[in-house]
Amino acid sequence: MNSKQINKESKKFNHFKFLANQVMEGYISGIHKSPFHGFSAEFAEHKLYNKGESTKHIDWKLFAKIDKLYTKKYEEETNLRCQIIIDSSSSMYFKPNKNRLRKIDFAVIASLSLMQIFQKQRDAIGLSIYNDEITYHQKAKGNNAHFSNLENKLIELIDENPQNKKTKTFSFLHQLAETLSRRSLIFIFSDLLQTEVENQKLLEAIQHLKFNKHQVVIFHTFNEDEEVNLDFENKPIRFHDLETNQSLDVFPEQIKDEYVQKIKAFKNQLKNSSQQYQINYQYCNVNRGTTSLIKSFLEEVQ
Repeated sequence: MNSKQINKESKKFNHFKFLANQVMEGYISGIHKSPFHGFSAEFAEHKLYNKGESTKHIDWKLFAKIDKLYTKKYEEETNLRCQIIIDSSSSMYFKPNKNRLRKIDFAVIASLSLMQIFQKQRDAIGLSIYNDEITYHQKAKGNNAHFSNLENKLIELIDENPQNKKTKTFSFLHQLAETLSRRSLIFIFSDLLQTEVENQKLLEAIQHLKFNKHQVVIFHTFNEDEEVNLDFENKPIRFHDLETNQSLDVFPEQIKDEYVQKIKAFKNQLKNSSQQYQINYQYCNVNRGTTSLIKSFLEEVQ
């Protein structure tokens, strides 16, 4: 790599770091505890309640059954463990009109932003990247060299241009559920569009993570104008599937009503199922940019 290329890479890295800093600016300084504080303690056992103790951890459900007061005892962990998961299939690289962010750009900026929180709190973070196979996987660690390596890998994702790479989210999440032996907070960045399985199998894979006591946050990413509302001029357009390489020539108005209905039904099913399984579902219209989406999420969990 020559000096001109190195300078270009350095500028790009600093640009994305700057965008991530903007998301956090004015927010981190006001946080006195982790916004993810509730994820860092695990239930250990019941302890008989002694008069005068705080009633905060009394197990009222148990009291209703046996008419005795017991408190829940927790094992505090020294560090929160977080695993960021990014879908790098071809559809995540779809380039919208008007020079807007791609879904992969949003995932990288949001991940860098979250990493800054964890680094300041001395928490451990890992990174997993997948499409139709696992392309990168690092378990959670908390040292500075590890953070630096993850940052570099995230920036590398920006320039990748995967051709005809499909999404196998359901398969990867099952593998991850078996790999992560300790309870973690898991962030998933994906459009969750896949051609090979029905949505139920995707939800079963997410349930697998929940069964292993992981906390799951889904950032469901879309370029809403083009991918949800099918906002195109009504003239012949060739729609090209980046994952299957198939194409369709059509007037947008001919398919718009049916398409919009199906994509919104898909979103609603995921949202409703997430609520049922106690999964934090965040719909992300990346046309809005990164700052407001990430800040609103942090304020919600604070």
